[in-house]
Amino acid sequence: MREETPAGGVRSWPLVRQFTGRDKHALGAAALSATTAALEPRTATADRVVKSICPYCAVGCGQKIYVKDEQVVQVEGDPDSPISRGRLCPKGSATRGLSTSPSRLSKVRYRRPYGTAWEELDLETAMEMIADRVVATREATWEATSNDGKPLNRTMGIASLGGATLDNEENYLMKKLYTALGVVQVENQARL
Repeated sequence: MREETPAGGVRSWPLVRQFTGRDKHALGAAALSATTAALEPRTATADRVVKSICPYCAVGCGQKIYVKDEQVVQVEGDPDSPISRGRLCPKGSATRGLSTSPSRLSKVRYRRPYGTAWEELDLETAMEMIADRVVATREATWEATSNDGKPLNRTMGIASLGGATLDNEENYLMKKLYTALGVVQVENQARL
């Protein structure tokens, strides 16, 4: 015995509507259900749209950030961008998740050597700890000259590996900082 759907029976099923109706390719009414008809795009409810640049790599694709009640509700490619012409790669399309995920860490977390648990630190304390360690490592590993007396002025005790979420400006500033510190091992994994 065949069970029929509560609202309209078998004829209301999308597949049956597609084969029996005029919408043979299911591009319109055949694919529409009561649930999808009631949906509203997140962009329609936005208070404002802010133009931005994707933070994931050095390409600099344009983004339109839709904001409602000071919260990001949607991120789309910016069709006015001469670089991306409204398109975003999978990483750029996930920008909303990056900024609004409930699992996103928003506080500095630190696990002491041989520690078994994370503790939260205020930003100033964490920055002081990093600065102290950079200065100490640079001082301990500084190479002013080579064995034959040629000037080196470098440290091999510090290295940097940048990630895909760094933009051109951040990479530029990091390279300047590391060069000033004498760091020669500077790399970025975001290769295009």
